[in-house]
Amino acid sequence: MDTAFAPRSGQFVQHPAGHDGDLREAVEEFRQGRVWSVQGLLHRSWNDPGLWTSRTQVLGAVATRLNVLDRWAEEEPNAFGLTTLRCRVAVEAALLAGQRAGAPRELGQYVESAREWCRLAASMLAGDPVPWLGLLALAQLDQELARPEHRVPAADRLLPPGPWALFEQVRRTDPWNREAFHRMLRFWLGRGEIGPASSFLSGHLRDAPAGSPLHALPLYLHVERYRRAEKGAEAAAYLQWTNDESVRLAVQQVLAHWRAARGAGVHWPVADESHLAHALSATRRHQDAAEVFAAMHPFVSHEPWVSLSADPDRLLRDSVNKAFAAR
Repeated sequence: MDTAFAPRSGQFVQHPAGHDGDLREAVEEFRQGRVWSVQGLLHRSWNDPGLWTSRTQVLGAVATRLNVLDRWAEEEPNAFGLTTLRCRVAVEAALLAGQRAGAPRELGQYVESAREWCRLAASMLAGDPVPWLGLLALAQLDQELARPEHRVPAADRLLPPGPWALFEQVRRTDPWNREAFHRMLRFWLGRGEIGPASSFLSGHLRDAPAGSPLHALPLYLHVERYRRAEKGAEAAAYLQWTNDESVRLAVQQVLAHWRAARGAGVHWPVADESHLAHALSATRRHQDAAEVFAAMHPFVSHEPWVSLSADPDRLLRDSVNKAFAAR
C-alpha cells in the first residue's frame, strides 16, 4: 500500500452498495425508476446466497423510499426476484414503524403485511433465504414473545429461547449468512439482553470461516454497550477500548480476519470496515486504522460514528487524521 496516501475525512462518501460496483450501478438506475440493471443483477446473484441476500437487502432499503416496485409489478408481475424485493420493502416498513413507536394496532398491520409478503416470497422461489431473514427480522418487534416461533428452545442450553428455528432455516441455505447472524444479534440487543447476545456470539462464531466478516460482530456489541451507558457515564464507557484487555484482544482478532480476507482478494462490507477502523482508532492502534481507512476509501458507513458521538463527522475526521498522522 502507498504509505503516502492519506485520505481526508471529507473524501469519504456513504453509499448503500459500498464496494459492490455492480450494485452501485443498479441502485442508481433504481433511483431513476429503471429496473433493467436490477433485473440482470438479480439473475447473476441468485446462485450465491450471500450475494443474493446482501444485494436484495440494499435494493429493498432503496426501494422503500420509491414507488418503482409498484410500477415494475404492473408491467411484469411475475418478474424474477420482484416478490423477494417486495418482501424486503414490507419488512423494512415494519421495522421503521417499530422505530417510530406508534400505535400498536398500526405496527401490527405493518407486521402482518410483512409476514404475508414473506410467505408469498417463500412460495415463489424455492431455496430463497430472504423470506426467512424477513421473519427473523420481524422477531425483534415481538417484545412479548407472543409468537411461538420466537421462543423456540436453543440447542445450547446456556442460551435462552428465541427465533432459533428461523435462524437455522436460513443456515440450511447459507450456513454463515452474515445477515442472519446480525438479525439474531439485533433480536437480543433489541430486548436489552447484552448477556445472551454475548453468549450467542461466543458460541456461534468459534467455527466461522477465517476471514469471514462475521468475526466483526463483537465490535457491534461493544458499540452497543457504549450506546447503552448511563448519561454522564459515556466517557467511562468509552474506556472499554483502552482499559478492557478482552476488548483489545477482540479488536486484534478482527483485524487478523480482515487482513486474511484482504489477502484472498475479498472486500468486507463497509459497515464492518467502519466498525473495525473505529475500534482500531479507539484502541490507539492508529497505524492499523490507517490501513483500514485506506482500503475502504472512498466509502464509509454512518455507523458506528452516529452511535458514538453527537458529532459523528468530527469523530470520523479525528480518527482519520490521527490514523494518517501515525503513518
